[in-house]
Amino acid sequence: MAELEASSVASAPASGDVPAAATLLYQHGFGNEFRTEALPDALPARGNNPRVCPYGLYAEQLSGTAFTAPRRSQRRTWLYRIRPSVTHEPFHPLNFPAETLTADFAHAVRTPNQIRWRPFPVPTEPVDFVRGLFTVCGAGSAAMKEGFAIHMYAASASMVDSCLANADGEFLIVPQEGRLRVTTELGVVEVEPEEICVIPRGIRFSVGLLGSSARGYVLELFHGHFTLPDLGPIGANGLASPLDFLSPVAAFEDRECSFTVIHKFLGELFSAQQSFSPFNVVAWHGNYTPYKYDLRKFCPMNAVSHDHADPSIFTVLTAPSAVPGVAVADFVVFPPRWTVAENTFRPPYYHRNVMNEFMGLIKGQYEGKKTGFLPGGASLHLCMTPHGPDTETYEHAVASEHQAPAYLGSETLAFMFETNYTPCVTKAAMGLTTVDRDYYKCWLGLKSHFTTNK
Repeated sequence: MAELEASSVASAPASGDVPAAATLLYQHGFGNEFRTEALPDALPARGNNPRVCPYGLYAEQLSGTAFTAPRRSQRRTWLYRIRPSVTHEPFHPLNFPAETLTADFAHAVRTPNQIRWRPFPVPTEPVDFVRGLFTVCGAGSAAMKEGFAIHMYAASASMVDSCLANADGEFLIVPQEGRLRVTTELGVVEVEPEEICVIPRGIRFSVGLLGSSARGYVLELFHGHFTLPDLGPIGANGLASPLDFLSPVAAFEDRECSFTVIHKFLGELFSAQQSFSPFNVVAWHGNYTPYKYDLRKFCPMNAVSHDHADPSIFTVLTAPSAVPGVAVADFVVFPPRWTVAENTFRPPYYHRNVMNEFMGLIKGQYEGKKTGFLPGGASLHLCMTPHGPDTETYEHAVASEHQAPAYLGSETLAFMFETNYTPCVTKAAMGLTTVDRDYYKCWLGLKSHFTTNK
């Protein structure tokens, strides 16, 4: 069994109920074959699907890849549960409008302009995680399992007796404000700003707030799964360590209730009723699991002599495409670090990119923008659209010939979703009052410094 880590105290729940915050346990490792049980000997002694399971449980396989996928890329988990997930009423379209959530970008806005949003508002009325999801942009097709979507979430209430299962793809959740308690079929994960959480396709989960409100970003991957980037010449260590990824241990509730299962399918929401909690998995084993990662544990690499490294050196997770070296999407973080390069323009360089760059700010001030880019906001620079430091950042960086080592401290944390498919922006996102219509002006002050003298 994998090594366990407790979030506070290392005492397992005696009853098997969903544990309290102080007793959450986690299993270490990325992509491991985990084995966990909330009651002793709840896993079959032999095989996956015995005639009668221990404790009278049902065996159910959750497949995240095709049966015939190469073994190195297989993702699947066997669940041993009190009642199977198939026990529910028929699905019907959800009884509230969800016009701002979509996986269809055929009629979305196409623009080469630089786009920036001020912080997305947090609702004052009760809104849970599902109702607070808002699609910003995306590309590809959920039906064809190609591409991605980028969402914001803003919530002021916990999900109660309801859960979400996303048949369209994998959710990478990046909290910006407010702690979340994510209850899944495989156990409980708590995540806070400066941490991330990944919920694989199809796993049912419910989001509770550990405060009055929460806001953050979501990268939804229609294609494949997130994995760790290869390190190449870096060697065997660095960036995100596999040991620092945490998956939950089995925890269950045996509870009769009126429960709503929400199913996201081809960008639309459907709901079905059932008479019990779906979080009734007593034991499980496999490698298809939710997981969390603390971005504060990221080990950055950087230039130590001269010049500016490309941002790919800060990749936490990647979703490879069929083209070697090209990702469907990368999750890149800009962590606290020393900058020591000499005779070098240290802020991010001016850039046009064949890839697309969606940036968010978790806290503090981003090194490439002195003003305007705020925590809870976002920017989008599309394929070959020019971008780079604003005027104030540039002038400050070139003003002094002496460059002492400088520390980009823990008061700032930005990230980027870099994507291969060029996204279109939803009409709802382009129509927000938080769109910064004057974003382009931050570069208008860049003047000519040209001289014929070297």
